[in-house]
This record gives sequence, C-alpha cells and structure tokens, in this order.
Amino acid sequence: MEQKYIPKSSIKAWLTSIKDDGKHIYAPVAENGKTHFKRVKSVDEISMGHVQTAQSAKGMVFPRTEKLFSYVRQQGDVALQDYDPNDIPCSTVVFGLHPCDAAAFKPMTSVFNWGSEDKPFSERMQRVALVSISCSKCDVFCFCTSVNGHPGSTEGSDILLTAIGDDGYLVEIITEKGKALADKHAEFFEAAATCISKEEHLAPVPVKFSAGEVQRKMAGAFEGEIWKKQPLRCLGCGACAFVCPACTCFDIQENAKGSNGGDRMRCWDSCGFSLFTLHTSGHNPRGAQSQRWRQRLLHKFCYMPERLSVRGCTGCGRCSRACPVDMNLSELLNEFELI
Repeated sequence: MEQKYIPKSSIKAWLTSIKDDGKHIYAPVAENGKTHFKRVKSVDEISMGHVQTAQSAKGMVFPRTEKLFSYVRQQGDVALQDYDPNDIPCSTVVFGLHPCDAAAFKPMTSVFNWGSEDKPFSERMQRVALVSISCSKCDVFCFCTSVNGHPGSTEGSDILLTAIGDDGYLVEIITEKGKALADKHAEFFEAAATCISKEEHLAPVPVKFSAGEVQRKMAGAFEGEIWKKQPLRCLGCGACAFVCPACTCFDIQENAKGSNGGDRMRCWDSCGFSLFTLHTSGHNPRGAQSQRWRQRLLHKFCYMPERLSVRGCTGCGRCSRACPVDMNLSELLNEFELI
C-alpha cells in the first residue's frame, strides 16, 4: 500500500481532471435534506458533510433495473441478443463513499460470482474505481465495528482518503486501479509525512455486539420465539433491503413488446416481500412476516459466512435510519447475545 497526501484545496482540481479525461464521476449530492449518489456535471455539486448517504453506491454495479438480454420472434424461431457491454460506461469513479459502502462490494461479488461469473455485474466492477473517505463522524445507527469493519477500513476501496486536520487528506492507494488513478494525476499529490497517523482522526464507532456470538446464537435458534417477537412491527415494505449496500435479492421480469419479442430484465427485490417466495400454486413457504425476517437475518449473519466466508452486513445503519417503524438492527442483533 502506497501513501500520499493531497491538500484539501486540490481535491476539486483532481476530480475535475479525472472528469476531463472522460470518466463519469458519481458522488454524494445533497438535495431536499438528503444526500444521494448522483452523476455530477460539476465537482461543485459534491457534498461531503454528511454522516451517511440515503442510498448506497451498489447501484453502480447492480442497477435497480437492468436488461440482461433481448429476444425477437422471427418466423417461428427466437433470436437472442445478449446484453451489450457498450451500454456500460467505459470508466466510472465513485467518489466519497464511506468504508462501510466500499466493504459491501466484496459480499456482492461473492454472491454474483458464486459458482459462475455474472457477466454484467463483473463487467461493471471492472469499470468502476472506488475512492472512499474515512468516517470522521458517526451517529447512533453506525455499527461497522461490530461486524469486523472500521471507520478507516481500506476493504473494497481502490483509494481511501482520511481527513487530517482541516488542510488535507492522507491518501492510501490500495489497488492497481487506485495507483493508475493517482499516477495519471500525480501533480495533485504530495509525499505523505511518515509521522501521519489516521487513527486519531476517525469517528469513535462503539462495538455494540459480537458478530461471532450473534452468529452462533442465531444459528441455534431457528425455532426460537425471538423470531416471532422481533418483527411484530415489520411492515414488509422492503426499505431496509433497498438502502442496504450488501443486499442482492433480485427478480426477473419480462418487458414484452407484443408478440414480436421483448427484454428480460433484472430488478431489485427483497426477501422481506410476501411475493418473494410465492409459488404459482399459491403456496408460500414463508407465509408469515416472522419467517421472512428470520430468513433475512440468517442469510446475512449465518448462511453467507458459512458458504461464502463473507457477512451480508457492513454496519452502515441505513436500514435502521430508513425503517418507518423504527426497527434498529444493531439493537435487535444485540438481543441474540442475551439468549
């Protein structure tokens, strides 16, 4: 890992230079009291004062709706046209995401490339560079340190910036993508002082539970009453899944164009929806919201660690912020330690 330093006054010039190279830049933009990742036309649009964006950055590689292929019926036959990689931007830089968002790209990759490679996902991953910013502040919903994360973690990032005082950032160059991005615009960087330590500049995120203990207790409580008690307030609205940086549930939809053909679409979905497991016969193996809540937590905290050696939660806290009935995930997970 290589370290450099960039003055705060050079950040916008660096990003402008990247944009002038033809790369798309997605970054946090504040609108109507919330901050979202958007493609910016000018670096002056970028907001950096938030604790967390309302949505994660996963849409850069896992769009809400994506065409997988098209088909055309011709004289009794069907002609298929595979997805066109030219529809994917040649190069995108996602700037300003926090370490909890960057860390989520690993579990997403594990899911989409489990057994066989998901070509649209992998193509997008190859074309995206992640320039993250360490967390200098947190709120009551943050719990990255409880799931083996850290407000200054480099996991998943190509470059990580950490604000050192008011004047500049420590730059940690982690991957070859990050090195290429820094070397291409080397004039904006300086040598990092050997005495710089980022730890004292990071947000104090307290550990709220033991992820290992929660996994152990959760795995042994499949028929426990806790699953019926916790989701009593749950509306099944799916807000938690749609804001989560690591959720990968999707549905396949048909965008038919009359009888001549159509498109096969992949769309975001949620295992918390009653329709997610509904069979054509009308039978639903997860007919109760408590069963859907159990599946969501077991998948993230037991099944994924067991099968893929990754956890499906990075402690960003978005699910708790977005929940309309105030279900705080870290508090609910802490209940498993008390079993």
